[in-house]
Amino acid sequence: MTVLDILQYPDERLKQSSKTVEIFDQTLKDFVTDLEETRLAGPGAVGIAAPQVGCARRLVIVDVSQLKKPVDNHGYLLLINPEITKWQGMEKGREGCLSVPDYTGNVIRAESIRIRFQNIEGEWIEFDSGGYEARAIQHELDHLDGMLFLDRLVSRRSDLFTRKTYKK
Repeated sequence: MTVLDILQYPDERLKQSSKTVEIFDQTLKDFVTDLEETRLAGPGAVGIAAPQVGCARRLVIVDVSQLKKPVDNHGYLLLINPEITKWQGMEKGREGCLSVPDYTGNVIRAESIRIRFQNIEGEWIEFDSGGYEARAIQHELDHLDGMLFLDRLVSRRSDLFTRKTYKK
């Protein structure tokens, strides 16, 4: 298991679109293990996307189950080739990112989504997600399309904040 280096804004690799995962083998499983180790090593990270470690593949990990405040969630999620098939409602909320460690910002996201993805075996799964978990999924999926939360700020003038603390 290896903790991978996280790309930091303004690294141009963060702006690339990711390619579909086509091979579901031990190499993919080993990468997922390293990606999860990297997420866990990050300060309070609830998600990570493969492009954040320089791998332009459509793969993200999201896990909001360990938050201090309990939230509705599906636990640990490995989403391969994910796509949002339904969006509902809109809500503004504060986000941060491992690739933008010094700032947080207000971003408008859907309140609930329907997500379709493949698991580590390549099988397709679909379910509904809402609240903070849905926000985290949307944030991580943006990375797959070369977007950061900075690209979705409501206003750069009033909705970007210097992070006061970054606790592990």
